[in-house]
Amino acid sequence: MSNKFKVSLSILLALLSFETYSQSNYFRVALDAGHGDHDFGAVYSGRIEKNIALAIVLKVGKILESYPKIDVIYTRKTDVFVDLVERANIANRADATIFVSIHCNANRNLAADGTETYVMGMTKVASNLEAAKKENSVITLEKDYKQKYEGFDPNSPETMIGMTLMQEEYLENSISLASKVEDAFALLGKKIRQGGVKQAPYMVLHKAYMPRVLIETGFVSNTVEGEVLNSEQGQNDIARAIADAIISYKNEYFGDGGAETFGEKPSQILKENPIKSSDTQEIDKTIIKKDTLGAIYKVQLSASKKNIALDSKNFKGLKNVSKVYEDKIYKYLYGETTDYSEAKNHLNDAKSKGYDSAFLIAFKNGKKISMQEAIK
Repeated sequence: MSNKFKVSLSILLALLSFETYSQSNYFRVALDAGHGDHDFGAVYSGRIEKNIALAIVLKVGKILESYPKIDVIYTRKTDVFVDLVERANIANRADATIFVSIHCNANRNLAADGTETYVMGMTKVASNLEAAKKENSVITLEKDYKQKYEGFDPNSPETMIGMTLMQEEYLENSISLASKVEDAFALLGKKIRQGGVKQAPYMVLHKAYMPRVLIETGFVSNTVEGEVLNSEQGQNDIARAIADAIISYKNEYFGDGGAETFGEKPSQILKENPIKSSDTQEIDKTIIKKDTLGAIYKVQLSASKKNIALDSKNFKGLKNVSKVYEDKIYKYLYGETTDYSEAKNHLNDAKSKGYDSAFLIAFKNGKKISMQEAIK
């Protein structure tokens, strides 16, 4: 398949997604609370994953339901067991815009802590595969799981095959959503585990045909973090962070509809964001110029509370790196082009350097705009 055809198909899928949303005029969020009923998930000193995940999901849903033009679909709202494939099918049947599965982590190393957000991917990283194995093992509790999952072995995630091009097209949006979740957790003061956004072959994500993420909100095995996860205030804070990330994603890709969140809005002019005077010399001036050549595409490499010098050695050899300071976070951007095909090449360059969670953003006349608007 030629690169030209892939780019054309990518543009078509993005436009179809935008048109579908425009016609329904509703942003549908499918929320999935991991585990349930006889599937307890991780259990440590009375901290039970299935209960914590459900409590957070219900709180996220309540926040989202307070916004206009947002529909919330739940895979479960009570302590029941739902097959992994059925969780994805609930989202598929509802024609959900995004799918968000919420879990808690655990480790025999009781000092392990921090958050991780996963997108669907056939990773070869051992730790990611182990995480997927743990969550995928739930299917062994389902009746006739060998027939239902067509021979899939939960202990061998690499047996998950049949990824379609359309599913792969959701990867960029999934990474964007996952990055916003991790950014929101960082603002909350939670530790972001090394790698932040990661890829792993989760069955519940594999069968959902939309941008989708799986969030590990923290470790129930860690006494301190586990107690936060198990507390009303801790769950409220985590739910607010996840809801803010979802709203920020909606704002960027589908317009804000007047909603107020921590995230940037497509109409927000970057030069109006708070910028420390000491950073002014390193803020990319090309972002806020009044361009006349159409949309400008850049690659967001990462976001951090650290102010990193714009030296190629600090960015794995990548040159033409710029940064903006928004919402108390530095966002590091790579490349600049008005050509969408070239922008995709820049994105591939970034990923080849190890920036797996990189994604494209666009600007027009000094304002950040949605990718759908830029492409259109």
